[in-house]
Amino acid sequence: MSQSGPDPQAEARHPAPGASPAGIHPGAPGAPPAPVETGIGAVLALPGFRRLWLGQIFSQLADKFYIVLMVFLIAQYWVTDNAATDPALVDAAAAIRIDLETRAQVITLMATGIYVANTIPAILLGTVAGVWADRWPKRSVMVASNAIRAALLLLAPLCLLKGPVWLGLSWGYWALVAMTFLESVLTQFFAPAEQAALPLLVPSGQLLAANSLYQATSMAATIVGFAVGDPVLRLLQSGLARLGIPGGEFVLLPVCYGVAAMAIMGIALPEQVRAPRRVSVWQEIGEGLQVLQERRSVRAAMLQLVLLYSLLAALYVLAISLAATIAPLGPTRFGVLLALSGVGLGLGALAMAQIGERFSRRLLAAAGLGTVACSLVLLGQARGHLVPTLLLCALLGVGSSLLAIPAQTTIQEDTPEEQRGKVFGLQNNLINIALSLPLVLAGAMVSRYGLVPVLWGLAALALLAALIEQPWRRC
Repeated sequence: MSQSGPDPQAEARHPAPGASPAGIHPGAPGAPPAPVETGIGAVLALPGFRRLWLGQIFSQLADKFYIVLMVFLIAQYWVTDNAATDPALVDAAAAIRIDLETRAQVITLMATGIYVANTIPAILLGTVAGVWADRWPKRSVMVASNAIRAALLLLAPLCLLKGPVWLGLSWGYWALVAMTFLESVLTQFFAPAEQAALPLLVPSGQLLAANSLYQATSMAATIVGFAVGDPVLRLLQSGLARLGIPGGEFVLLPVCYGVAAMAIMGIALPEQVRAPRRVSVWQEIGEGLQVLQERRSVRAAMLQLVLLYSLLAALYVLAISLAATIAPLGPTRFGVLLALSGVGLGLGALAMAQIGERFSRRLLAAAGLGTVACSLVLLGQARGHLVPTLLLCALLGVGSSLLAIPAQTTIQEDTPEEQRGKVFGLQNNLINIALSLPLVLAGAMVSRYGLVPVLWGLAALALLAALIEQPWRRC
């Protein structure tokens, strides 16, 4: 969220649309270069960006397929019909206050171990991984991350071999938990390197469109990955079994990560060669924090993203209560509401790619926050009605894109190249924390105060942030 006072660095990078220095005409000596062509077509015409985008698609699909594969393996190989009466599992469930009555509850309990192993590195290692993303060549970091993840998954079939039992569960399950932890660690290195590489491949005037396309494909990968992951795994398992090849479900992920690594390997990334520095990791993390202290535009954009992801994480919990009020859905089908918000976010991202550069960043941020605030208020009024709730969830997604994409673009543009990995690592840390805390708090708040007051409270936060942006003030 913006603070009062001018930011010369940001204003130099983001002048008002159509503005040009006084007395200078395009094409005259000393005039600025002609405007860069914007839009999805112009960005996709960049060979380096196309390869990075292809790597992003396959890498993100693989991330989603990975979670589906873990649940698939748990259900296929470790959860039997009488698992709910296993003494070790019953004791583990009691420790976290879960009653095991059905097979689905056992699968959920075991999948929780996978989710925790996937989340811990995201919360703890993002900033440290960002430092190394600055120290090492970014293309090498991205290629190695995907290649090692592919290699790790080639070992997954070994986890099905019989062996010792620990805490009532096969060693293979614990091996998958450890593999998930390592996969998540490698993801923490890939993410800041990818975000820092984007401004090196895309001109400043096309960054908004590039980030919009990234956001749209990220949402598409999330929806497609979770929607078709299980059918695709079953198809590979049965299809290759007919050819006499067992373990077909293990083929998909190494292929996806491998394609991502090969696509990125062909990028010519114009990185500056940096001399080795004899400073500690903690000193470099301090340098990243100093960027936030010195550059108001970067600090404000990061606060906007943290607020947005906190609101979205709270919505994940509130969606269960919202769906419970709608007869055609019920609490177990809350994912439909989240999917509609994802669709709205994707549509908003595509619109931003085409026309986003025509508007000031301050106006877009305020419009996005205002749209989110209005959507949250109206969701409380539309309880019990399916169509209005679905439309409002989609509208909330559109508002999220109006805020998230310009904020991400501002961070990329206004962060010095040699500090981008550190700043993006810190950003990933803060966002993962922002996604985690509301998951714990939102449910308790709804239980105590009710759904509508919590929605209004979240809307008030978004509206206050929109007013702080001062959209009426000219850039």
